[in-house]
Amino acid sequence: MRKFSAYVPRTIITARFNKSFSSTAAVRINLALTSEQLELQQLARSFTEKEITPKAAYHDKTGEYPSEILKKAWEVGLLNTHVPAEYGGLGLGVLDCTIISEEMAYGCSGIQTAAEANGLAEAPVILGASEALKKKYLGRMTEEPLMCAYCVTEPIAGSDVAGIATKAVKKGNSWVINGNKMWITNGGKANWYFVLAKTDSTANAGKAFTGFIVDGNAPGVTVGKKEINMGQRCSDTRGISFEDVEVSDENRIGEVGKGFQLAMGAFDITRPLVASAAVGLARRAYEEALKYAMERKTMGKPIAEHQAIAFMLADMAIGVEAARGLVHKSGWLRDNGQRNTLYASMAKAMASEVANKNAADAVQIFGGNGFNSEYPVEKLMRDAKIFMIYEGTSQIQRLIISRALIDNAKKGIF
Repeated sequence: MRKFSAYVPRTIITARFNKSFSSTAAVRINLALTSEQLELQQLARSFTEKEITPKAAYHDKTGEYPSEILKKAWEVGLLNTHVPAEYGGLGLGVLDCTIISEEMAYGCSGIQTAAEANGLAEAPVILGASEALKKKYLGRMTEEPLMCAYCVTEPIAGSDVAGIATKAVKKGNSWVINGNKMWITNGGKANWYFVLAKTDSTANAGKAFTGFIVDGNAPGVTVGKKEINMGQRCSDTRGISFEDVEVSDENRIGEVGKGFQLAMGAFDITRPLVASAAVGLARRAYEEALKYAMERKTMGKPIAEHQAIAFMLADMAIGVEAARGLVHKSGWLRDNGQRNTLYASMAKAMASEVANKNAADAVQIFGGNGFNSEYPVEKLMRDAKIFMIYEGTSQIQRLIISRALIDNAKKGIF
């Protein structure tokens, strides 16, 4: 296992993250982080302050992939945080990982997205891959600073995952994959891809797809151009094409026809992390706006003392705290063996919208300076928008939430 750096006391190296609860503790309300989680938070906060925040503007302007920052994050244990201990990882829970995600996104959500894209690709492997696949592909992620990618979205199938057209056809003891994926984070940097492909064109979505691991250097894999996005510009987003890519059946994840469940199940782990990253951005926007409002004066006093601005700041703080509460609840539920799909979607929907509102309000509070790239809030506003789109749009989250509410109501659960 890698060693943590000296950003925090080295006791965190051997800290065990206790996920067991007695029957009494299970019903006790306790919103406090554990001592281990506080150490994780300090590690991520110190790393962000030193390695991410000072370099965020450079990576935004150049679009350069933050390879060196990600390498350092790997060295101190802030990358691949979901990987179980038996494969060389820390095996952190979802709540633990949301704490890290919020801190890193506070510095730059583009860099955080590049880091957490590993977790998204690894999640289906953790959930359903064979022991041999886990040792081979999860193990290598802990042995050197590699990146991987979740290869599901297609040009005509974004939120409509059931509309995926990429196909995998059985050929002896192998599968031949053909199709095109789009908007793949870490697409041009991935050592391997989790690929969702249709294996039964006559079945419904729940039985039509199968998941595979495809090596990044496999013959027939073509990496498209880096997309120039509105925000999170240093995140490597590309199209990936598969032309007669042959994959051994050993690289199949789980049973044939169970890929859709694996791909969607991964979101119960990763949506709280996307939401926590949105909280990190929202918190940064609020704090930047508060500091500026305390310094900028009009009519003889700091603008923070004008009610119009003071109320905006109050709403920004409310949004951060409320969104974080949903994030932590969704993570806690997952870590304690309870289904968290509903709350993960609630957290994702709310946090992404709080991030956008806080970023826009920060620009408003900064006035003309907020519209200028010399100040950090215009970047926050550009970076925030994608939170309402990737890993399920805000509309998709509401679809999930409303269906769950109606299903529960039919069962008499309110």
